[in-house]
Amino acid sequence: MRAFILIIVLLWPVAAVAQDNTAPIATDTSARDDTAIRSRIGDIIAVLGGYESVDVAVQEGVVTLTGEVLTPQDQTALTELAQRIEGVIAVRNNTFETTDLDARLTPALERFRTRALQLVSSLPLLGIALVVFVVILWVGLALARWQRPWKRLAPNAFIAQIMQQIIRLAFVVLGLVVALDILGATALLGTILGAAGIIGLALGFAVKDTVENFIASIMLSIRQPFAPNDVVEINGDIGTVIRLTSRATILLSPDGNHIRIPNATVFSSRVVNYTQNAERRFLFPISVSRDCDLAAARNLIERTVQDLPFVLDQPRAAVWIETLEAGGVVMQVAGWIDQRQSSLPLAQGEAIRHVKRALEEDGFEIPDNVQPIALTRATIDPPAPTSKESAGIAEVSPGQEEAVSDMIKAERNREDTPDLLRADGQKE
Repeated sequence: MRAFILIIVLLWPVAAVAQDNTAPIATDTSARDDTAIRSRIGDIIAVLGGYESVDVAVQEGVVTLTGEVLTPQDQTALTELAQRIEGVIAVRNNTFETTDLDARLTPALERFRTRALQLVSSLPLLGIALVVFVVILWVGLALARWQRPWKRLAPNAFIAQIMQQIIRLAFVVLGLVVALDILGATALLGTILGAAGIIGLALGFAVKDTVENFIASIMLSIRQPFAPNDVVEINGDIGTVIRLTSRATILLSPDGNHIRIPNATVFSSRVVNYTQNAERRFLFPISVSRDCDLAAARNLIERTVQDLPFVLDQPRAAVWIETLEAGGVVMQVAGWIDQRQSSLPLAQGEAIRHVKRALEEDGFEIPDNVQPIALTRATIDPPAPTSKESAGIAEVSPGQEEAVSDMIKAERNREDTPDLLRADGQKE
């Protein structure tokens, strides 16, 4: 028993400290009757103010509240207040929300007047915050307009413009942070940035293709996989590069048509650049009869192609037997040219002409894939002998390519869209 009493004595202060903050509000200990409860509640709501139309009645510990209040929150607050009074058994809240226009507008007007006075009193501080924001913004804009450092840091003008936009945005955010910190409203910035992030996410999904093309244009402008006037093949389309914009790569097809390929497609597709190397190979097939000396024919064709003045010594011309067909033996002929000095189509055509002439002069038959038909009822005159071909070398200089280059130059000068390619840029 003594031990139990000792434990109670030791734990009593702890229990008193841990008592709930919402403990009953004590009334006068000498008069805990209905009148004391009513008086206590009346005194409290008189101090709080705003409950002048509320009447309080107490009978046998049951509190009855009647009258008008401004808002439903006031009804809840009155109920909670009455329940905390010591001696209260139950609370009946019969108050109702007032419909009096004057009673409802007066608090709103008071709040508006208070906020207006607060705004007027904070105008000097608001002016200081505005001046600080303008100064920081001016510094950021001046730094972004300074062209020299961005041209040195960026690989091209497009990246330099993006860096300048980032600097402007960074200084705008910095100015807002400093201004709101002066006003003591930094929490507002978090709300604004959160809303901007949600809006940006929604817009990102809405314009996903545009964003992909923009990012791809940045990567292509840095990597420079091709340059203006390069002949490329992208996703099956062959043409000469005119320009690279922030959305698409523009080609000029051999037919003179514009081909616009989205940069996202260009970045993810196989790109064949035919102008990257000066040396380029032409290739064509030619048939000889089955009963001829294939080794002699092969050597003759290879020597004929290699002796052409526009064919390079290295790599050397090559000839090989491709297939054996009903009409004869098909050989593939390959030769290399410097495409900066010679046109590939013209060089290939001139090589075919000289190979045909050499085979015919040495007695090799070039078979036709046509079934001959003999007519016996009438005499058919033999075909007139054809004239011998000229043994000279036709012009194979890239005149057509130079004309296309002039067209590309005119196209680049005509369009106002900024070009992300540099003619002197280092290509990957």
